[in-house]
Amino acid sequence: MTVRIVTDSTADLPPDVLQELDITVVPACVIFGNKTYRDGIDISQDEVYHKMIDENIPVSTSQPPPIDFANTYRKILKDTDEIVSIQATSKLSGLYNSALQGREMTNENNRIAVLDSLSVSMGLGLLTILAARLAKAGENLPTIVDKVKQSVPQIRLWGFFDTLKYALQGGRLGKAKALLGSILPIKAILTMRDGELHPTGVVRTRIKGIERLVDNFRKSVAVQDTAVVYSTTPNDAHTLKERISTISDNIPIHISRLGPALGVHGGPGTLILALREKVVNLGQEMMENEMSKKHISLQSIHRPKLDFVCF
Repeated sequence: MTVRIVTDSTADLPPDVLQELDITVVPACVIFGNKTYRDGIDISQDEVYHKMIDENIPVSTSQPPPIDFANTYRKILKDTDEIVSIQATSKLSGLYNSALQGREMTNENNRIAVLDSLSVSMGLGLLTILAARLAKAGENLPTIVDKVKQSVPQIRLWGFFDTLKYALQGGRLGKAKALLGSILPIKAILTMRDGELHPTGVVRTRIKGIERLVDNFRKSVAVQDTAVVYSTTPNDAHTLKERISTISDNIPIHISRLGPALGVHGGPGTLILALREKVVNLGQEMMENEMSKKHISLQSIHRPKLDFVCF
């Protein structure tokens, strides 16, 4: 039985990857004033920043209506047996719920699996790539769903923000808002954890921000796939990719651009690093934890939980 993969436009997947892996994207909505645009179809990244900054038009975003997912599912099911649909974190977006409602409208619940990625941007994108590769390899729906669910906790995502102004305006900071809302004029590093954004530090310059992202990659374990996402600074994205490539084991490193729906909340200058670590079975993880306990140093015992320091 054949399986096709569906995601939403907040996955920020590069066009060549979408084509190569036959991934279908349901666009989110970007709203300027009284006009609604489909993310990546009716409006581009450059148009978003022009309207936001140069024209100062009020902007918001919204999930697509359930009928958009339903119509997409119906169309795909004419040519395939089953669908795995992976959406942006339900804790910051209504995309997952909209996809669930769309599935209900098709009366094909047994043929469509809808999954919550608990991530955004290429965190979601890397899970979608994994699912599409498994589908291309001929895996069935239960196997794909199981492997994607196992990989959700292995997704790591950090974002460098030139300003938190747009994230605050869009209400997407979640729990990070309480810590960062009162110190808006900063360059912040946020991470995605359990489907929500959390602060991990602040930096004074973009160079320091890139350094922090490289350090986070260096500390990651058994990286299988990674991606760099930028809003308006492609040179910084390529610099970050080059830095990572010198310490990686020839793993794939995708470069993509932050789509309009997320660009509204990230704003100019946003730079994201996403990666997928290897899934470790429970027995192996317990053994590694026991080994690590035997090598804890006094320095590590006193290390603070939140590295929230200016550099």
